[in-house]
Amino acid sequence: MSIRQSPDNRYLTGSVPRLFLATAFPMLSIMMMNGLLSVADAMFLGHFAGTQAMAAVGTAFPVVMATIALASLVGGGMASLLARQLGAGAEADAMATFAGAHGLALTIAAVLIWIFLIGGWDFARFAAGSGEGLAEMVWTFLAVTVLGTPVQFLVGLHVDAWRSEGRAGMMAALSVGVTVVNLALNFVFVGVLGLGVAGSALATVLAQSAALVLLVERRLVLRARLRLSSLHEKSWRAGWGRIIALGLPVSLGFVGMMLSASIVVLSLQTGDRADGGMTLAAYGIVTRLFGFAFLPALALAMAMQSIVGNNIGAGLHDRSKQGLRIAILVAFLYGCGMELLFLTRGDVIGAAFISDPVMIAEVGRLLQPMSAAYLLSGPVLVFGFYFQATGQPVHAALLTTAKPLVLLPILILIFRTQWGREALWLAYPVADLLAAAIALILLLATLKLRAPTAELGLRP
Repeated sequence: MSIRQSPDNRYLTGSVPRLFLATAFPMLSIMMMNGLLSVADAMFLGHFAGTQAMAAVGTAFPVVMATIALASLVGGGMASLLARQLGAGAEADAMATFAGAHGLALTIAAVLIWIFLIGGWDFARFAAGSGEGLAEMVWTFLAVTVLGTPVQFLVGLHVDAWRSEGRAGMMAALSVGVTVVNLALNFVFVGVLGLGVAGSALATVLAQSAALVLLVERRLVLRARLRLSSLHEKSWRAGWGRIIALGLPVSLGFVGMMLSASIVVLSLQTGDRADGGMTLAAYGIVTRLFGFAFLPALALAMAMQSIVGNNIGAGLHDRSKQGLRIAILVAFLYGCGMELLFLTRGDVIGAAFISDPVMIAEVGRLLQPMSAAYLLSGPVLVFGFYFQATGQPVHAALLTTAKPLVLLPILILIFRTQWGREALWLAYPVADLLAAAIALILLLATLKLRAPTAELGLRP
């Protein structure tokens, strides 16, 4: 079948560096706003609700990561397909993918709610250990969060759809507005009304609901290439297999984060140290910080994915190579900056969340070993998204899941078992180094194959 380039596809013309900047900057704004919201939420809880609320959020973190993983499964897989379909001008296929993604997202959300209603309280009691009050906080936070997953999934889906259509700038402006609303709701619910973790989760769900209304309204008003009419013209079961296959590598990466966090939480809940609760609360802050640091790197990878996918779909391989090279360089420089910040300013960062000097010191103590090889994580992520953008889920899975799903959980268990709880934090830099080694091995293997080498643009 011949490729028919769409005449209004902004990804296919102009300078690639400028295009990357124009795509990445709005995506960075979106991710930074989301990350700022997560950090500010932790600040509100730390200053207004106390250490136990922070411990509850840290305990609930694995389930929160599970919802993010499932949302990325649908949104990431859909975006990979949409970029190539829109780049090739196959808008009928793109609208079928768009409709199918809605059906898949709502089905997964319904199953997740059903699982929580059956086993949510048992999970909260198990995760909280002997703390009954902590278990109630965990369950309350998760109840609001999980019941809001249909909104969360649809917001992510529509943002990914707009990004694939080249409307990242509009998404950035929307994100700023929604973040301001969310912060205001956090202040009211947590700071003024004293609703604690329930107020934090409720503020997020309400802000996401407002975002979904605006996303749908924009699609009705603007001349969007993916029309809402496709939701009743096309099957809601279309393309589920392809969406899952392409979204699974990135989704499994989030599942790995969930697994690693679960192991850490269980490790901190056991043992004979009296300050385990303090360390758990500090870990809750650190997870927010790493989540914040991860989002800009994810934005760079997603911007690259949109550029590469559209140009691959249009047969413009030289442009896709250039987009990949730019993304790798920027991701590496960003990782260097974040690692330097975490290694040298951990105590200052901790003081922004909590006033307890012991907690501040604990945050800084955890940050140093955990971020010791952080500069390597961005380029590995970019390579993984590149293979997803080109429709190679196996290669993508190797790069996006090796560290969080295999290396980190195993290393945490080994370090914890062999050298005690204090040593488990060293698993993070070792996992980063091993993940980079896997990326290098995959790169060298790719260089031996003439066709993939030409596509990667790495042949001298």
